[in-house]
Amino acid sequence: MEAFWISLVVIFVAELGDKSQLMAMTFATRFKTWPVLLGITIATTVVHLLSVAVGGLVGDALPTTAISVVAGVAFLGFAVWTLRGDELTEEESRKAQSVTRSALIAVTVAFFLSELGDKTMLATITLATQHGWVGTWIGSTVGMVAADALAILVGRLLGRHLPEKVIRYGAAAAFALFGMVLLAEAMF
Repeated sequence: MEAFWISLVVIFVAELGDKSQLMAMTFATRFKTWPVLLGITIATTVVHLLSVAVGGLVGDALPTTAISVVAGVAFLGFAVWTLRGDELTEEESRKAQSVTRSALIAVTVAFFLSELGDKTMLATITLATQHGWVGTWIGSTVGMVAADALAILVGRLLGRHLPEKVIRYGAAAAFALFGMVLLAEAMF
């Protein structure tokens, strides 16, 4: 159960201000909420299953201290990545607006492709090296879908952007804190 809650919180924070939230807002302006949420859920479920599989394999092969050090450094890297920010490219924005297939297929494919190699995928791999894969998988999936659902809700209700700078700094600070805690655990 610990893996579920840790993964949910970490991935929720990681997703704040991510380009996937911008995609979720964009899709929410064109399609009904439920197909967008379902597409995000399907894509996230598959990507995070792949992530925990990779994390589980790496975690079995490395000593615990090394994993903590690598995870701590990774989370500090995620903090820097978050400060740098994510934006939709013109091409990604165009694709989101010119979809001719059903909303569910469009959202699922777009989210699957955008999450490959994204910081939330890398964070899930990192978490799976230290925690149970089932709890990490379910927690990370729920955390990401919840964060994207928030973006959809905000996008639909307010029709304007989140205060991105505040979200970015808060998420970066949380990543830095997680990284420092992991490094401290490895050293002491």
